[in-house]
Amino acid sequence: MIVKQISYFFSACMFLFLISCNDGTDKTPPAGTDADSVATTSGVVVRELPHVKTEPVEYEDGIKTFTSIMAYDSANAGRKPIVLIIPEWWGVTDYIKERAKQIAELGYFALVVDMYGNGKILDNPKDAGSEAMKYYKNPQLAQERFDNALAIAKSYPQADTSKIAAIGYCFGGSMVLNMARLGENLKGVVSFHGGLENNGITARKGSIIPSILVLNGDADSFVPVSTVNEFKKEMEAANANMQFIGYPNAKHAFTNPGATATGEKFKMDIKYDEAADKASWEEMKKFLEKVFS
Repeated sequence: MIVKQISYFFSACMFLFLISCNDGTDKTPPAGTDADSVATTSGVVVRELPHVKTEPVEYEDGIKTFTSIMAYDSANAGRKPIVLIIPEWWGVTDYIKERAKQIAELGYFALVVDMYGNGKILDNPKDAGSEAMKYYKNPQLAQERFDNALAIAKSYPQADTSKIAAIGYCFGGSMVLNMARLGENLKGVVSFHGGLENNGITARKGSIIPSILVLNGDADSFVPVSTVNEFKKEMEAANANMQFIGYPNAKHAFTNPGATATGEKFKMDIKYDEAADKASWEEMKKFLEKVFS
């Protein structure tokens, strides 16, 4: 892989893409939520699931401390495939923790990757964009953070270390695609409305190990048709096992119920799409079942 210098033009374009992600302030339940048992605290919907065990996770890399959560179904005594979740650029928010619970409900061992350290949560586009840009410019740093989280996940006796996948939203979607480009030994990666640019990484033929599922909004103005076509060419040249699904009329951040309000707040072309949210979740479920079979 060849790492190219990131230009000022790319940085400016990427910042616009990053701003399009939801600001994490509206935490209504995501697709698949069981609304029968919920408790609301400060406007954040937190589900109470008796069989889903969640625990705080803390680890260090010698420089920073990382704080996140893991989740799994305690009613299932067997080892569970690992699914790492890279969040939106806002960090380890309650929204992404709910996604971890959903993954655990499917029978997997879920761990949210704390990309920034100290469980940092950002609440405005300027700070979030500045933080996220570090990992677009330096994919190897992102890989270090990913690998550290993966090592922790593997240390749990509930985890099946032979079956590992990663999913990501917006910024996180971009990052899981980069993990594939960087040759991470995974069964699969799933990108929900993530950026498709290769961020200076050129995948060599045969270098991509995991199967790839990209779930994209066809009306996503931050991922134009030209970018989609370039991505498909890149994956074909790398001989990647990639499935691309586009959702008609779905805009950027279509899986996050808070996206519509955020779009109005920041005057960004983003919007929640319930149908695309539910459909993409079902595609992810089928994909994970297949790669772990």
